[in-house]
Amino acid sequence: MKIIDIMNATEAEVLTGEDQLELEVYSACASDMMSDVLAFVKEQAVLITGLVNPQVVRTAEMMDMQCIVFVRGKKPDAETLTLAKKKGLVVLASKLRMYTACGLLFSMGLHGGTINAE
Repeated sequence: MKIIDIMNATEAEVLTGEDQLELEVYSACASDMMSDVLAFVKEQAVLITGLVNPQVVRTAEMMDMQCIVFVRGKKPDAETLTLAKKKGLVVLASKLRMYTACGLLFSMGLHGGTINAE
């Protein structure tokens, strides 16, 4: 699925990475707990979250993600957006709730990847 399809499906606004909307992504995860993302996520390219702080960007970068979708109408501050731009991440903001955004994207073929749990 292309990031532009994620943007359209979630009725999201592009906050950074307008030039990367044609990138293909194959899996996603959703969490407001970055410790869970670090501990259990493997091979996801999209992070769906309602947590809006620089740690989200750092986590996405560490996990080689390409896109962050902020849900529930939340938008990160300027510092977080500047960091995301610097790291080359696409950042979207949607008014949808996390459950709804995940359901829509799943129904369109964007699935979760494998879980990296011991």
